[in-house]
Amino acid sequence: MAEQLILALDQGTTSTRAILFDATGAALADATRPLRQSYPADGWVEHDAEEIFAACVAVLREAMETSGRAVSDVVAIGVTNQRETVVVWDKSTGRPIHPAIVWQDRRTADVCDRLRSDGHEARVAEVTGLLLDPYFSGPKIAWILDRVQGARARAQAGELLCGTIDSWVIWRLTAGKVHATDATNASRTLLFDIEAQAWSPPMLELFDVPANLLPRVLDCADDYGVTATEILGREVPIRGVAGDQQAALMGQGCIRPGQMKATYGTGCFMLINTGEARPVSRSRLLTTVAARVAGKTTYALEGSIFVAGAAVQWLGEGLGITGGPRAAEALARTARPDHGVVVVPAFTGLGAPWWDAGARGAIFGLTRDAGLAEIAAATFDSCALQSRDLIEAMRADAPDAFGDDAQLRIDGGMSKSAWFSQRLADLTGMRVQRASYLETTALGAALFAGLGAGLYASEDEAVAARPTAEALTPGLGLHEREAAYARWLDAVPRVRS
Repeated sequence: MAEQLILALDQGTTSTRAILFDATGAALADATRPLRQSYPADGWVEHDAEEIFAACVAVLREAMETSGRAVSDVVAIGVTNQRETVVVWDKSTGRPIHPAIVWQDRRTADVCDRLRSDGHEARVAEVTGLLLDPYFSGPKIAWILDRVQGARARAQAGELLCGTIDSWVIWRLTAGKVHATDATNASRTLLFDIEAQAWSPPMLELFDVPANLLPRVLDCADDYGVTATEILGREVPIRGVAGDQQAALMGQGCIRPGQMKATYGTGCFMLINTGEARPVSRSRLLTTVAARVAGKTTYALEGSIFVAGAAVQWLGEGLGITGGPRAAEALARTARPDHGVVVVPAFTGLGAPWWDAGARGAIFGLTRDAGLAEIAAATFDSCALQSRDLIEAMRADAPDAFGDDAQLRIDGGMSKSAWFSQRLADLTGMRVQRASYLETTALGAALFAGLGAGLYASEDEAVAARPTAEALTPGLGLHEREAAYARWLDAVPRVRS
């Protein structure tokens, strides 16, 4: 019998990647294409949806060609995507009516502010688990319908479709035969009732989005049709879909309550699985769908840090520390251990649990003998201390899920650094598991697809295919750790708006 393979398609904010995995979770081949972003106005971020689809086809084909394996050995494709980015397209021609509006885009801030001022945020949070913020998809869809001439009338007439990037890509891969999304992506739109697991008529009315535009909502491991023959030379089933952070949660094996992961890229996304009971956050964390498998929904609390790896980038671009992240780390490691410098990297405001868009960055605790090394060390530490903020919020919101044996599973670019990973354990007081294979988002999509294709009998069997991880334990004394966090908590209010 031929080896059974899974092809993961990871459509991200700055690149599109395909990775071919075997049933043990080992990566056999991959291909990547960069993705251009455009900024047509202040705070606006757009993508070319046609470019996205063309890149998806190119990387799928290249990954298979590079592997030398037969397409007939691929039992399923799994799709993961940048969440909240939306496309509206013509149902007949398949052409987008406007560039894709990216999750980072802020053009609908006035709409969210007005709805908040009108007292809608509590109800929105109750239904969707989210806050009123232009980050999410619903207001973006309404903006396109209102700004593109004739779009709203065409939407009412059933001539248009919309969806997050997963829906757009699946619709195109299946030659327009499947218009579907999964529960994790649906839960990021402000339009989805996360308890009823269905589109919410009150939210559709509030955000003025016609229901007939929206895709069907399926499980993360489900039947999303088959690719058109011309994509890979034969039909291939699409059997798994999840938004990028939920796919990474799966790729990190976080399928039980209390299991949590953090992905350190430009920013940081931290999620903790809370099981089948939907948590209610009093710490301004987001409640989201962690996964839906075999009709069973599990939930997660999510917190976002706006600036993580971007702070390290600032050391080079803003302070002139040349040589990239490795040079910045090498300099940071020479800092005096008791330097007392605190960097709050609120370059674009503060994320959870503060949600202060007006906050701005600052450096505190400078003395005559503090220099670039101390500032660099404090910048790395700021990523760990922001993580501690999220951990404390999650501990307060989900005490039953947050056990004494809790550990933080990490991936992303900053996790490549053993020094930063140890510093993270030291300053949070948590055991840290550092993924040995960093493409956990694509791996999670592959595991969902393997489940959907019957390659794995259960979620437990699927996550057992994950590569091993390195375990790190806190090495800093309690007094030093709490003193560092106290300095951080003293500094943050000083930058708040």
